[in-house]
Amino acid sequence: MESYHIFNARIVNESRIFEGEVFISGGLIKKINEGKNSKTPAGYTAIDAKGQYLLPGVIDDQVHFRQPGMEEKATIYSESRAAVAGGVTSYMEMPNTKPPTLTQDLLEDKYKIASKDSLANYSFYMGVSNDNIEEVLKTPLDTVCGVKIFLGSSTGNLLVDNPKTIEQLFAETPHIVAAHCEDDEIIRRNAESFKDFFGDEISASVHPSIRSAEACFKSSSYAVALARKKKTRLHVFHVSTAKELELFDAGMPLEKKRITAEVCVHHLWFTNDYYRTHDNLVKWNPAIKTAEDRKALREGLKAGLLDVIATDHAPHLLAEKMKPYFDAPSGGPMVQHSLQAMIAMSESGLWSLADVVKYMCHNPAILFNVSRRGFIREGYYADLVLVDTSKKYKITKSNILYKCGWSPLEGETLPSTIAKTFVNGHLVWDNGKIVGTKVGKRLGFERD
Repeated sequence: MESYHIFNARIVNESRIFEGEVFISGGLIKKINEGKNSKTPAGYTAIDAKGQYLLPGVIDDQVHFRQPGMEEKATIYSESRAAVAGGVTSYMEMPNTKPPTLTQDLLEDKYKIASKDSLANYSFYMGVSNDNIEEVLKTPLDTVCGVKIFLGSSTGNLLVDNPKTIEQLFAETPHIVAAHCEDDEIIRRNAESFKDFFGDEISASVHPSIRSAEACFKSSSYAVALARKKKTRLHVFHVSTAKELELFDAGMPLEKKRITAEVCVHHLWFTNDYYRTHDNLVKWNPAIKTAEDRKALREGLKAGLLDVIATDHAPHLLAEKMKPYFDAPSGGPMVQHSLQAMIAMSESGLWSLADVVKYMCHNPAILFNVSRRGFIREGYYADLVLVDTSKKYKITKSNILYKCGWSPLEGETLPSTIAKTFVNGHLVWDNGKIVGTKVGKRLGFERD
């Protein structure tokens, strides 16, 4: 088992930045010393951080790694490789694979793949359909992150539109219900209207008009109202509009919230102006919307209305994204550059580096009750990231590790570089190279 002594580090943890050292052994953080650099003990590998920032590993609560069934787009190995290259040490993956994850046996099949192939720690959502509610209610609390319900259709065919199923789920499951909220009727009506007027030759600039703010709010407000009525533990994924923010509460400790919300990096970075230059490459569900919406999301995050940042990492082949608008799938790869993008926004004054760690590391751990991860604490798993803010990083085809081989951020120069990533005490990413083996572990959850 590897042992490391990281010294001369600027440790970012629990709203503080301080100089110090960390000792790693047996996969755990054994000792943290503030303002001190000790002699490296026998058997430990010395790592001089040289003033780099040491962060907890990022926990991404929403990714699509496409395996099983869509391995031409991505695999658990390829995307976990990209994740650790970007400082993401744990992920929670979606059920809209092929076949969709709608039984406990299919859920465990994904865990078996990850146990052999994943470089990062992993959990998988149980999927909900109109007719598998009894299977969903069998989902264990301590070894599965949550259950995922599509209240609006997206990639795959997992739309749940049976009111009885939705109400039973919200009333009976003790799990976190993670919801994709867009109203399908509004979306269909909008799409038909644009097709009637423009035909099929249309650009992605119509996407936020078809998958509109109205569609988002109608679905999100329905989910929140039902969750309040049934006392459901609800987590609303990828909030994309200013209006939705009025549905959530600020000023309450995260661990006491029953209804929480996520915002994605692309909704914080892009605006609808990017459709002119990026077209389908920035086609996501929910859609990227206006500059005013982006401003409100950024402010909502700082105000505590939004609780965590994720990627909704969703790779597709570039050839698919080059199809006409109505044929091109929604989603894009983001997990390799999410932390660097958030640090870039921090350097523009939107939030501090300590805030980035709160939104991407601490809060996901608290929200999902993740066992011994998300913080730099003695006795916790050594999921750690060294970030070099003195070295810029340009995203090019040659350094993109997604299997699909492209990024909507290609060509951007970000103000920091991920120098090293540790997963369970193993060095897996080191100055531009994968150096570790498949060392990810199944996430555990401390829940009643």
